[in-house]
Amino acid sequence: MLSQARRIVIKVGSSLVTNQGQGLDHAALAHWAAQIAALKQMDKEIVLVSSGAIAEGMQRLGWDTRPTALYELQAAAAVGQMGLAQAYASGFSQYGLQTAQVLLTHEDLSNRKRYLNARSTLTALLKLNIIPIINENDTVATDEIRFGDNDTLAALVTNLIEADALVILTDQAGLYTSDPRKDPAAKLLPEVHAGDPALEKMAGGVGSAISRGGMQTKVIAAKRAARSGADTIVASGHEENILVRLSNDESIGTRFLAKVPVLAARKQWLADYLQVKGYVTLDRGAVKALTADGKSLLPIGVVGVDGEFERGETVSCLDEEGREIARGLINYSAIETQKILRRASTEIEAILGYVDEPELIHRNNLVLL
Repeated sequence: MLSQARRIVIKVGSSLVTNQGQGLDHAALAHWAAQIAALKQMDKEIVLVSSGAIAEGMQRLGWDTRPTALYELQAAAAVGQMGLAQAYASGFSQYGLQTAQVLLTHEDLSNRKRYLNARSTLTALLKLNIIPIINENDTVATDEIRFGDNDTLAALVTNLIEADALVILTDQAGLYTSDPRKDPAAKLLPEVHAGDPALEKMAGGVGSAISRGGMQTKVIAAKRAARSGADTIVASGHEENILVRLSNDESIGTRFLAKVPVLAARKQWLADYLQVKGYVTLDRGAVKALTADGKSLLPIGVVGVDGEFERGETVSCLDEEGREIARGLINYSAIETQKILRRASTEIEAILGYVDEPELIHRNNLVLL
């Protein structure tokens, strides 16, 4: 798989770059630099998504316990980013390679202009043969705008730069049929289809102890990466020379095949980068119009509105059983939508006193999920 991939996003988790969370493991970082340098010799473009800033900041500040206050976490990240950037720059310089630090928040990728700017910057760095080191910008991120985990960030970056493959390295060997820490009969799955609904349940479920930052986030990340046609490999970073072996197509970990339709760049942005501000519930006719007929969403097909949103913001379209079937940029606010739901488009002007668009969400601004 990786032998054919030219542009690869590699994500390494905290356990692979820190000493049990107590600062950076410089020997480990040098190890990753050596392997990535070998991949560069194979004429591959590499983007590295790395954790470790907060752990490094805590060590530099002399903190033994991870703080809970947001401002203290942000301070630790600000201090730690210096060490993380320095460590990678030093490690890669041994091989004549330059690095660049790129810090992102969800807000950077939910704004169309900033999304395109980030894409242009990363593309330029790759053309200059520089290795971007990406991390979530924990110094300014809040719960409302943060990605939540670097698996998600890595998948979104994969879409952003249209990478050929995503490699997620962790302390687990891959995806098992059940949690191997609890079930001795659990079996490693060498190959699956990204986006298979059964995989998320297999990985633990939303409320499980291993879901946040665990295998479930990696399964969801693989599904997201598949939207731009990228296969994903989830494997243990403790395997010797893992990146080089994967680049020689050795079967290690779990390969998530991208067998879902590839979305255009704008559709990817709508599906993954924009934060949902509200929900509209559709009747069966509207669901069919969107999913089977490829039409826009009209107000007459909407039976319910939830949330506070303004014109141009992203809303999720649900069927009457509460399943999300699509999301898109809405042409009317929540208050306006509430007034015109179940009404024909020809009645909008009479009800609101004006009409912006006959559609609630135009097909061009809608993506099916």
